[in-house]
Amino acid sequence: MNPSKNSVTIRDVAFAAGVSVSTVSRVLNDKDDVAPETAAAVHRVIEELGYASSMAARSLRSRTTGVVGLIVPDLWHPFTAMVIKGISHYVSAVGYDLLAYASAGRNKDDAAGWEQQLVARLNGSVTDGIIVVTPHAATYRTAFPVVAVDPQQSSTDFPAVISTNHQGVMEAVSYLIRLGHRRIGFIGGRPGLRSSIRRLQGYQEALAQADIGFDPTLVVSGDYNRPAAIDCTHRLLALTNPPTAIMAANDDSAFGVYQAVAERGLCLPCDLSVVGFDNIIESASVDPPLTTVDQSIEGMGALAAEIVLNLIQGKAWACRLNKVPTRLVIRQSCRQIG
Repeated sequence: MNPSKNSVTIRDVAFAAGVSVSTVSRVLNDKDDVAPETAAAVHRVIEELGYASSMAARSLRSRTTGVVGLIVPDLWHPFTAMVIKGISHYVSAVGYDLLAYASAGRNKDDAAGWEQQLVARLNGSVTDGIIVVTPHAATYRTAFPVVAVDPQQSSTDFPAVISTNHQGVMEAVSYLIRLGHRRIGFIGGRPGLRSSIRRLQGYQEALAQADIGFDPTLVVSGDYNRPAAIDCTHRLLALTNPPTAIMAANDDSAFGVYQAVAERGLCLPCDLSVVGFDNIIESASVDPPLTTVDQSIEGMGALAAEIVLNLIQGKAWACRLNKVPTRLVIRQSCRQIG
């Protein structure tokens, strides 16, 4: 994120709107001598170009709002809820308010543009900095701080917080291998998402380190949700040589495994072992309690809040990619075989 590179001037707005600089100025100052349709056109260009953020960036740093913005894909998913909890605790402890926006099922094809417009509209005027959870966009037109949690892009021009996805799955699959499992299925996350790619790589590397050949029929692509995982599990268990264990890319997918196993009249872990990833609250209360990879979701949120508040205060944050370590939490959903 380079303020000088991304700076937008009043002349840029005037050119894009097809009006004079003085007309843009009158619109910005709420003068009533501008035709409504002209004013509406200028406001559209201001939003599209992020000029509101550019103006705010030139204002005094002491002119702050005391608000951190939060853009999330939803408010109901356990991952999102735990991230919000971590962010909220941190910002409230230092006297900031939190303003959250959810995409509410917005089309994924529109998600990046919606995020960019919202950041341009809010950052530096309504908020002093913004945290975006699982953002689609890799860049934002703003001179004020933006921090991401679990971005979908492989690289971003703003700081990001992720977990050690690769290492976490490696540790989980290695645990299954130590229990004697050799046919280990993998239910992946949303295709193309950075965390999905890294978790699949962790699965593959754990097999390779144990000299277990990679079988592509044991890998199915889920979408980080329960219904997709139910279908994936039925496909894996219908194989001529089905897996004895399944590594699910997140806990919600693991719960889909639980449901599919019950639908087939089987039981866990007697007939199938399963490991999840996230360690959401529900993972300890299902029957049997789920062995899972804890990625410290609240900690990810708190770290994102720490970074954005440091940047708001003008302090440098040297690390672009900030990794939160994972740990394997062993419960009762896996058993020794062989």
